[in-house]
Amino acid sequence: MADLWQHAMDHAVAAARRAGEVVREALLDDRKVTTKSSSVDLVTQTDQKVEQLIIQSVKEKFPTHRFIGEESVAAGEPCVLTDSPTWIIDPIDGTTNFVHAFPFVAVSIGFSVDKQVEFGVVYSCLEDKMFTARRGKGSFCNGEPLQVSDQEDIKQSIIATEFGSNRDPEAVDKIFSSLRNILCIPVHGVRGAGSAAINMCLVASGCVEAYYEIGIHVWDVAAGSLIVSEAGGVLMDVEGVAVDLMSRRIVAANRRTIAERIVKEIDSFSPPRDDAPSPLKQ
Repeated sequence: MADLWQHAMDHAVAAARRAGEVVREALLDDRKVTTKSSSVDLVTQTDQKVEQLIIQSVKEKFPTHRFIGEESVAAGEPCVLTDSPTWIIDPIDGTTNFVHAFPFVAVSIGFSVDKQVEFGVVYSCLEDKMFTARRGKGSFCNGEPLQVSDQEDIKQSIIATEFGSNRDPEAVDKIFSSLRNILCIPVHGVRGAGSAAINMCLVASGCVEAYYEIGIHVWDVAAGSLIVSEAGGVLMDVEGVAVDLMSRRIVAANRRTIAERIVKEIDSFSPPRDDAPSPLKQ
């Protein structure tokens, strides 16, 4: 049976690579910064330029497809995932990294049909690593197959997480409570690349055993979620139920036992959903 979406995936890879060139060029120039929901929720002209570059190129080839883009949603577009073919785009995952030239910045493109991610593309621009996954066909980095770690003991694991841009004291207390609990299991260490997409690719690559976060968005994790699962990993919500990409909560791990152990230590909370009617996303 013909793969209906391979042409779209090939286009996504090409678009991500072109976007990466724009990001690398922008790092050589003045990076003008503005803010969105708070003083630490950053956006640059490059974010907006890259998103429009991707969306316009897709519209030319796939005019009936829908979009969920980080900057489009910030500008007031709805964040609704339907059964229609939908491109879920984070033009620069790791904007704060980009602003400070911290070298982990990714273009993330997920593609969903019937509310299921069919392919994912994450391009780590400064590393020149192209992570790809197609449902049922595995995950790859620069064409080489990926496989999650075979580590079974969480005490010999590295866990990835991020602190996000929410500075509400109650949320911050819960974030640090979870971090303390996981560190004291004890694990070998906790790391964070500053990009949800790259963190998930690190799980898929076997470099870290798990990644968890509360407060991410669907555009941060849509592509990475498939890259993890196609590399043999597992996904779940921070309370152990099935993952919901609109919930802004995720655990991605090399195996279910590791994920479930992390879930036991997470002091969970529920940020506003991405598909909530309120335009205020913290």
